[in-house]
Amino acid sequence: QVQLVESGGGLVQPGESLRLSCAASGSTSSIGTMGWYRQAPGNQRELVASITSGGTTNYADSVKGRFTISRDNFKNTVYLQMNSLKPEDTAVYYCFGRNGWSGTNYWGQGTQVTVSS
Repeated sequence: QVQLVESGGGLVQPGESLRLSCAASGSTSSIGTMGWYRQAPGNQRELVASITSGGTTNYADSVKGRFTISRDNFKNTVYLQMNSLKPEDTAVYYCFGRNGWSGTNYWGQGTQVTVSS
């Protein structure tokens, strides 16, 4: 099995930065694509960013140019660098990892990001 543990959320002011981390443990060799979804109050869940095992990235239009996703396969960790944060980025961010063989998705516990003045 795979477990994902998230960290790095918090409260920041508009324009500031935050970095989320998601560490995987267990059968990590089976994990392919990883990334984050987020869900804000009253909104549907949306895909924020993803990165494949080969390093191909994908971003929501709303975060392009501000967020950067990366991964360290040696540490089994994926990162989301969030710059120029806006109030509309406020949400619970959920890390995910996909089993490249079975298609099973694993989920982190979620971390709160609040952007407010």
